[in-house]
Amino acid sequence: MSTTFTPEVLNRYTATQPTFGEPYLRVGLDTGGIAAGARLVYQYFDDESEKLDRMPPVSRVGSNGLSWADPIVEVNVANMPPTLYGAVDVDVAKRILDEHILGGRLVDDHMLTYPDTAQARAALLKPNDLRFILVKDTSCEDNDRTEFFQFTLQEELKRRKLAERVQVVRALDVGVYDEGVVVRVFPAGITYSNVLTDQVAQIVERSVEHDDVIENLRYDAPVLQERVVMRNCGIIDPEDLDDYVSHGGYQGLNRALAGSPQACIAEIKESGLRGRGGAGFPTWLKWDLTRKVAADVKYVICNADEGDPGAFMDRSVLEGDPHAVLEGLMLAAYSIGASMGYFYIRAEYPMAIERIQKAIVAARQAGLLGKDILGRGFSFDAKVRLGAGAFVCGEETALIASIEGKRGSPSPRPPYPSVSGLWGKPTSINNVETLAAASAVLAKGGAWYAGIGTKESTGTKVFAVTGKIRNAQLVEVPMGTKLRDIVFKICGGMHDRNDIKAIQTGGPSGGVIPEKLLDTGVSYEALKALGSIMGSGGMLVMDQTDCMVDVAKFYLKFCVDESCGKCAPCRVGGYQLLQLLEKIARGSGKPADVAMLRRICVAMQKASLCGLGQTAPNPVLSTLKYFENEYNAYIEGGHPYARKMKKARAAGPITATVAATA
Repeated sequence: MSTTFTPEVLNRYTATQPTFGEPYLRVGLDTGGIAAGARLVYQYFDDESEKLDRMPPVSRVGSNGLSWADPIVEVNVANMPPTLYGAVDVDVAKRILDEHILGGRLVDDHMLTYPDTAQARAALLKPNDLRFILVKDTSCEDNDRTEFFQFTLQEELKRRKLAERVQVVRALDVGVYDEGVVVRVFPAGITYSNVLTDQVAQIVERSVEHDDVIENLRYDAPVLQERVVMRNCGIIDPEDLDDYVSHGGYQGLNRALAGSPQACIAEIKESGLRGRGGAGFPTWLKWDLTRKVAADVKYVICNADEGDPGAFMDRSVLEGDPHAVLEGLMLAAYSIGASMGYFYIRAEYPMAIERIQKAIVAARQAGLLGKDILGRGFSFDAKVRLGAGAFVCGEETALIASIEGKRGSPSPRPPYPSVSGLWGKPTSINNVETLAAASAVLAKGGAWYAGIGTKESTGTKVFAVTGKIRNAQLVEVPMGTKLRDIVFKICGGMHDRNDIKAIQTGGPSGGVIPEKLLDTGVSYEALKALGSIMGSGGMLVMDQTDCMVDVAKFYLKFCVDESCGKCAPCRVGGYQLLQLLEKIARGSGKPADVAMLRRICVAMQKASLCGLGQTAPNPVLSTLKYFENEYNAYIEGGHPYARKMKKARAAGPITATVAATA
């Protein structure tokens, strides 16, 4: 990397931003992709690129969010639409090379296409290019009906002498669910749902031969996702600074340095951006409070200590677009007057650590870190510090103590870090997602970002949706998107077709939300009103086989294990709650135990030193609020497990012990 960036060079790079028409082959080399075998796939394509002139340039990218379909490969070659393939192993990679790149034909059973990208892909096809029809039975996992409709469409194309220039492809996923057989026609970009056999001829005649639309069959799939934080994930090479800059990178910094720190804060204020780490504190206010404190040295910290079970939002952003987070950290530093920043990343994220370190080195070599950045008089540098996996170190004061080399335990506030933080100096701490969004806000403007989401909760939110879900993945949706739409329209609904029971947001600090309330729009205010929180973005989906007492017990045990033990309300209260939950789950509970649970929860919320203890009772309180009948079933002996335990105890201590471990 030999380029030294100036404002003029940045503008020139962005002006020559690559278009979708240029050939490329991208392999998702994030942690999830590599675990699924992406490194072998990348190596195969890289080896073949040295042998074949027709191979498009091969690059590594981060996760595009579709974790359930790893490894992911995206291909763009002449006369073909940009194509996303999922579940690619080396054998499938060979088919992609032979059939797609060399043969000009799409590969069956691995293509992914979504409503928000269908029109963009279709627009790139020229009139004389090969045409395509995608087909997928979305009502079940059985592939037989998909194959039958593929055959029926092929026969109709043969009858009309169109088979040579129209390919019918079985898709792995089309982003539409429970709509029967779905047919998508390119280049028209038309989607039909609930297609029946006797409608095949009409589709071929109207939409293939004449580019017409059959309105009574058309399915207008809503565009539910909007990429801001994940705008470059799955698109750019995270280890290539030039690639980031050519996609508009560091334009936010360029724009901010041309004005004052106050103007930068004003832009963030206009955007309405709030901290995405969980509390939702206004980002502009945090920066402004720190800026106003007089000090000879100030610091900024990126909190990447992602500790919620099942969460992988921050890891994916760091792995897929590290420069966006680094740029956001620099914007925070410029706004408050800091000259040094730290990335606090948990040591269990080796790839995220490696890519952030490479981003820092590359930016420093290019003149984007160090002294007099972009010739504007701003000097700043950054370092990486590793966390040892303690959940409590996600709390600001515990994180600061850890960076200082002390035991990671919280301290009383005030003073807040904005007044006395790292080494006693004013410090601004922001989450990964907040910083990645900030770099987009400064590039595109606060008004643009404020136009997304709701009035109180602007912008987008990234969620890691896991649990009893068909397609576990990262989603990024505008604030206000319904929880039900995230589960059923984006993630495909429930695994094994079981009925949904509840979802849990906010990780160990969050609460459960029952099925009847899933039409609630995502926002800080709405989730709080339901007894949950936004948190950093974990979303666990549960079905009717899940026991809410067990859910509360699981999250509470996690908090008890992770408590630093410094304050009695958390240390003692959490242990007492756990003992009561285990007593109830054994079938030994009494009605008075439920009242005791509530009293201890309130005490912990009011008296705990930090956010861990204050929010640890949330899963207990929310399950009591919506599913108290399950607690009562254990207490009254109506729960199957409780009946089993009572029978075992009546038979004697040995039988009871065996039953308890069964």
